[in-house]
Amino acid sequence: MQLPIIYSERFLYGDLNASHPERPRRLLAIVDALKQASWYERLQWCEPKEREGDGIERWLREAHLPKYIKRVKLARKNYQRASLAASAWLDGADLALATNQPVFVLSRPAGHHAERDRGMGFCVFCNAAIAALYALKQSSIERVAILDWDVHHGNGTQQIVERYPQIAFCSLHQFPGYPGTGTAEERGKYDNVLNIPMSADSTAIEYRWEFEEKVLPFLSNFAPDLLIVSAGYDANRADPLAEICLEPADYRLLTEYTLKITRRVIYGLEGGYNLDALAESVKATIEGILG
Repeated sequence: MQLPIIYSERFLYGDLNASHPERPRRLLAIVDALKQASWYERLQWCEPKEREGDGIERWLREAHLPKYIKRVKLARKNYQRASLAASAWLDGADLALATNQPVFVLSRPAGHHAERDRGMGFCVFCNAAIAALYALKQSSIERVAILDWDVHHGNGTQQIVERYPQIAFCSLHQFPGYPGTGTAEERGKYDNVLNIPMSADSTAIEYRWEFEEKVLPFLSNFAPDLLIVSAGYDANRADPLAEICLEPADYRLLTEYTLKITRRVIYGLEGGYNLDALAESVKATIEGILG
């Protein structure tokens, strides 16, 4: 199979300073690592579509309040990059549904902390929620699941999607930790939320148990027509912003678990701030997809 990678150099522009954790070098490190992989020729690089004006704003408004979108637009470059990232995730949905195969969205900024009326934690628009709501408008889709394996709880994603019975949300995250949400008691209006707080120093052993005992039963029973993975890589042992102890190779196992649920999967980049660990973890994810 050929794996579509949705990516644009425009994600590198209009940036924070080079020392900020969420810097363009994150994407460049991933691209450089992928170019050196033996399976590089199996990657299909795709430029995200331009959905200008109402073409993208229609979908931003599905997840965010108009007054918040208007506020973001005042910072023009930030809005351009964030709306292009959201558009890339919509392209991921289109491709996954058209091919019944996985897609990887290599974009920034991340989105899972962005709530309906505010951005948080390096996030502007909630890409995973926007893509899920977009997918539900397609005739072939009745249910969408979102799995968030970023080390931080996807508070924005949960806030936006928990009121939709057609969407299930599952998050594994370090707790306590930023942003302070994501307790196991948060179940959603329709019992469609599964939060799995992980203690600091958790390893692949704990993650394997949680996937087999909780994540897979929850998502498989929901039987989604599309799975969206908020693929953050800051649960790595080397990451400077958290204390979970995964190794880059462990993400191949997590990826293989997701493919047991469905082959229609969008993997979209969220966090991950140690460049080497980030790049190697994305490689491991793609190796899990390519088999």
